[in-house]
Amino acid sequence: METQTPSPADDLPSNLRAGLIAIGEAARELRDPWWIFGGASMALYGLPELHVPDIDVMCSPRDARTLLNALGGEVVVDPGEGLFRSAVFGRAPDQLIMIEVMADLEVRDGAEWRPAGFTSRRQVFIDDTPLFIPEVRDHIALYRLFGRPKDLVRVEQLERLIA
Repeated sequence: METQTPSPADDLPSNLRAGLIAIGEAARELRDPWWIFGGASMALYGLPELHVPDIDVMCSPRDARTLLNALGGEVVVDPGEGLFRSAVFGRAPDQLIMIEVMADLEVRDGAEWRPAGFTSRRQVFIDDTPLFIPEVRDHIALYRLFGRPKDLVRVEQLERLIA
């Protein structure tokens, strides 16, 4: 499911805005669905007073490499330890804000790994640059799956947004 809505881009910090535009421009060559998620997506929903230290992007493995290359980033070996792992993980640190790209993201659930992703996409624009974010309810489900204290705080913020 994909919808299109305007974004509150005028209120974004300049480094976040520039990073999102860089991603949107670089992503024009991507072939599969992709999403901005995490704090940057929450800012695009219009949540005020968020500190967004980086931009998280989720996409397919092929597109992750394409996007990282276009942004001057590189693939980083993901040890698959801890709470998360990705088939492809990389960073583009030379942008005005750190950009992290993930493909086939999984989250540890006890001894098992579970896929973490989205089923919805909402198109938003900064100027004429298209970006994609998950619908709020889809993002809430991801944060619940992650289950860390900071994620549960974000669940509360997002639930207030749609209440």
